[in-house]
Amino acid sequence: MLIQTTLSPHDAFDASRLRRRLIELAHADEASVTGLRLVSRSVDARQRNIKVNVKAQVYVNEPMPDVAYEAPRYRDVHGARHSVIIVGSGPAGLFAALHLLENGVKPIVLERGNDVTERKRDIAALCRNIELNSDSNYCFGEGGAGTFSDGKLYTRSNKRGDISRVLQIFHHHGAADNILYEAHPHIGSDKLPAIVKHIRQTIIDCGGEFHSKTRVTDIIIREQRAVGCVTAQGGEYIADAVVLATGHSAHDIYRMLINHHMPLEAKGFALGVRVEHPQELIDNIQYRQQRGILPAAAYQLVTQVQGRGVYSFCMCPGGHIVPATTDASLCVVNGMSASHRNSPYANSGIVVEVRVEDIPQHYASRGALAGLYYQRDVERMARRAAEQGNTFAAPAQRLADFCHGKISASLPSCSFVPGLVSSPIHQWLP
Repeated sequence: MLIQTTLSPHDAFDASRLRRRLIELAHADEASVTGLRLVSRSVDARQRNIKVNVKAQVYVNEPMPDVAYEAPRYRDVHGARHSVIIVGSGPAGLFAALHLLENGVKPIVLERGNDVTERKRDIAALCRNIELNSDSNYCFGEGGAGTFSDGKLYTRSNKRGDISRVLQIFHHHGAADNILYEAHPHIGSDKLPAIVKHIRQTIIDCGGEFHSKTRVTDIIIREQRAVGCVTAQGGEYIADAVVLATGHSAHDIYRMLINHHMPLEAKGFALGVRVEHPQELIDNIQYRQQRGILPAAAYQLVTQVQGRGVYSFCMCPGGHIVPATTDASLCVVNGMSASHRNSPYANSGIVVEVRVEDIPQHYASRGALAGLYYQRDVERMARRAAEQGNTFAAPAQRLADFCHGKISASLPSCSFVPGLVSSPIHQWLP
């Protein structure tokens, strides 16, 4: 029986109260209910009296299925006739490998960074200002950037199709049930590493290959087809095709493609800062009351300034700001949240669109890579602005001071572990 209702936050988020209310709405008694499964849950905080929309399946005197979806079927590819090399093991690479398994093709995954266990140690060293491993950090390594930067599983785009199958595959590999029904599903950076391990094990168990610490330096092209890769260790891998799933931070891959005279096109991007606030402030603004049992509140901002889009990006309720550079001469930060989102801080990227025509003319000689070189120079300015701090400290400014164009005399406490250095960001940020 499908129940669709609106409940108070306490009834919707307290498991025992939710069960009791759903059984009441099904006009059933406890003894006859064989199971409950949430289908969707979303908070409506538009009015002062906050409500939660809930849809649930109540099973009365009938068996409840183990899962609400058809489990993925991965084929044994130990003796497969065809194979494909996948460069990179972020979400695109991992899901490409799983898709190949579903179709009986052997995936060979080549990942430049360490596996998630070793990668945790690399990230810990980076946060303690000890060392940056340029191949294994918050961007590179098994699972890609998303493994240690929040793990949100929703998109603003309505052009990407149905993402429910993606959620089901994550759930099949160990993600919590709630990603299947929450309006804004989130796994968390503390839970994703184990799920990534399970996906890797699926690939290996089915006969695929997974090679970490294997940075690709060149592509082997025969008869105008990419059929293999050369690695930094001097090894070669040959297959029927090559999939590049390297992410936007792998600038060396773009340069390699240019050297092969492959057609690339410059495109616009977004540039900005990461803003941090007390989570309690965001809760009070969004809920107009103490959060209580409700989840940590998020926000989304979109506006136009002089005909140019300005918007929030990767908002992390109850999260942390982390050093996301892959080069010690640059400064880049990102945001992340653990599964419980229980940090006292909230943060979000606030970015502005940078169009191709905005890129200064002196980068024109870089051709299609002009935007990448422009981006790196901005990141280099950010590093120089924080040079008097610790190795991976970041420049910072109070938001009000940024808006009023003055240097911050002091900085508040912050989740960014490597430390902050007061800087006139309003002067040097393009």
